[in-house]
Amino acid sequence: MTDFLITAIVSVDIVSPDLETHAAFYRDVWGLDPVEHVGDARFFSGTGRDPYLLALLPGETLGLAAVTFRCASEEAMDVVAARAEGAGCKRSDGPDATTRPGGGKMIDLREPNGSLIRLIHGDTLRAAKPSKMDRAERLSHVNINTKDVDGLANFYADVLGFRQTDRSKIMAFLRCNSDHHAVVLAEAPCEGLNHIAFLLPELEGVMFASGRMCDHGYDIGWGVGRHGPGNNVFSYFVDPAGYVVEHTADILQVDDSYVVGTPADWKWPPGRTDRWGIAPPKSESCKAAQVAMGFV
Repeated sequence: MTDFLITAIVSVDIVSPDLETHAAFYRDVWGLDPVEHVGDARFFSGTGRDPYLLALLPGETLGLAAVTFRCASEEAMDVVAARAEGAGCKRSDGPDATTRPGGGKMIDLREPNGSLIRLIHGDTLRAAKPSKMDRAERLSHVNINTKDVDGLANFYADVLGFRQTDRSKIMAFLRCNSDHHAVVLAEAPCEGLNHIAFLLPELEGVMFASGRMCDHGYDIGWGVGRHGPGNNVFSYFVDPAGYVVEHTADILQVDDSYVVGTPADWKWPPGRTDRWGIAPPKSESCKAAQVAMGFV
């Protein structure tokens, strides 16, 4: 197995114009747990060991503020940061200690397309909570919009040390551990956030979590279905602020023997939008939301 410099996606920061309403949604409807913290941001954990999965930052300009990845060691973090600077990224000072939940040392990098990538090492993992099938354990992946899929995929591979696992007509899938993908890059007319995916422990949990969303008046934007690349079950929603979020499960586990797929490998019959052939077309509101969030 490849020794990755980055070993996991940990969390995502997004900007919220109404912290109280947004926080209530992620606590009471989406099913995350509030985390004690310092400062104005709101932090939420899953049932797994990561200190937090989601940070809501106060602000008026919606968008993706940061994606945090855990590095294998402080030395690995320095290697990635040095490579990134050589590739044109702007780097903050560091590694510096952080007061965010979990602590650890952190470096911020602004990659050439505009996304803030946060590297962390030495954060204190939480004690895992009892698993609940309809509650997120951890993040599965983040999907980033870009005008140059292959160029950004090369950056993730050559600079950050990810490996590409599949390439569909409009998306590149990249991994940093045995999960089929931690980052997905989607061809779009803009740079920004497409969606955030939260991993549930089983397929039936996606169904129950989707039902809970429907009970609270949130229509399924796409799904329930099964993706091609990654083979994961999915159900997409638009949150109260307009961000697209996904419940997912059954992500394919791969190793270095996995054969990278090409667009020719990922074609469906006319009218089909998922591997099973049961997911209806994506809603217009979901499609619009997937290209509405830039980088902050």
